[in-house]
Amino acid sequence: MLNIAIIGIGLIGSSIARYIRSTNKEVVINIVDNSQLALEKSKKLNLGNNYFENMSECKDENEIIFICTPISGYKLIFEELQKLKISNKTIITDVGSSKSEIIKLAQNILSENIKFVPAHPIAGTEQSGPESGFEGLFKNKWLVITPCKNSDDESIKVISNLWKSFGCKIQLMDMNDHDSIMAITSHIPHIIAYNIVGTASNLEDNLKEEVIKYSASGFRDFTRIASSDPTMWRDIILSNKVPILKMLDKFEKDLDGLKDAIKNEDKEKLFNIFNKTRDIRKRIIDEGQDVKEPNFGRKN
Repeated sequence: MLNIAIIGIGLIGSSIARYIRSTNKEVVINIVDNSQLALEKSKKLNLGNNYFENMSECKDENEIIFICTPISGYKLIFEELQKLKISNKTIITDVGSSKSEIIKLAQNILSENIKFVPAHPIAGTEQSGPESGFEGLFKNKWLVITPCKNSDDESIKVISNLWKSFGCKIQLMDMNDHDSIMAITSHIPHIIAYNIVGTASNLEDNLKEEVIKYSASGFRDFTRIASSDPTMWRDIILSNKVPILKMLDKFEKDLDGLKDAIKNEDKEKLFNIFNKTRDIRKRIIDEGQDVKEPNFGRKN
C-alpha cells in the first residue's frame, strides 16, 4: 500500500488528492496543512485518509511527499523534514512556480541522502483553497522537472511516471532556463494584470464604476488573473526576482517603443508590432497549449 503526504491543500494539492482518490483507492493520503479551516474543508470533501497540522504528527512512512504550499513556507518545511530524519526511500517533490531559490534552500537544508525532485506542473486557475481543485487539472499539461543534487535517476523516474498518470507531458529542464521561461510566460503577465486592475481600482469612484460596468473582454481577462491568490503570487514574484527584473527591463524597452509609435502616429510600426504577435498566438494553439474557441473554450 502506497502512502503519500500532501503538505498544503490548496488548488494544486487538492487536485492531486482528488485525482489519486478517484483512480487508486488503495493509496493512503495524509493531508498536512497549518490551517485548521483548510483541514476541515478537506475532511468534508473527503480528500484524504488522515489530516494533520504538521508533518511531525504524521507517523506513516510516506513514499512520496508533495510540497504544495506558498514558497515562503518551504524553508520551515525543509527544516522540519530534515529534523524528522525521513527514510531514504521517501521522495520529496514540490509544485513551485520558480525553481532556483527552492533548490538552493533544499540543498542548504536537506542532507544529501534525502531525495528531492523539484517539479512544476504548468497548470492552474485563479481559484484557491481545497474546494477549488479538480481531478482533471493536469490533463495534457506540462510537468517540468528541474533535477538537483538530491535527485537521483530512480527518483526522477518515479515522479515522472506519477505525473504521467495524472495526464501530464514531462520535460526535464535546467532550473535557470525554467525560471527565465516562467518569468515571461507566467510571472510578468500576472504582474501586468495586477498593475492594470490596480490602476483601474485607483481611479476616481465615478470613473471606476463605469470601468466595471462597461469592462470589455480584455480587461475581464486581466481581472481573472489578478484575482489569483495574493500570498502565493507575492512569494512567486520575490523568489524569481532576478529573471523577472531582466524581463521587465526588456518589456519596458518594448513598451517605450510602442509609446513612441503611438505618439508619432507611426501606423506601419504599430501594424508590424501587432502583426508579429499574432504568430505567437497561432503557435501556442498549434502546440496544444490553448484552443481557438472564444473564452479559451470555457463554457462560462
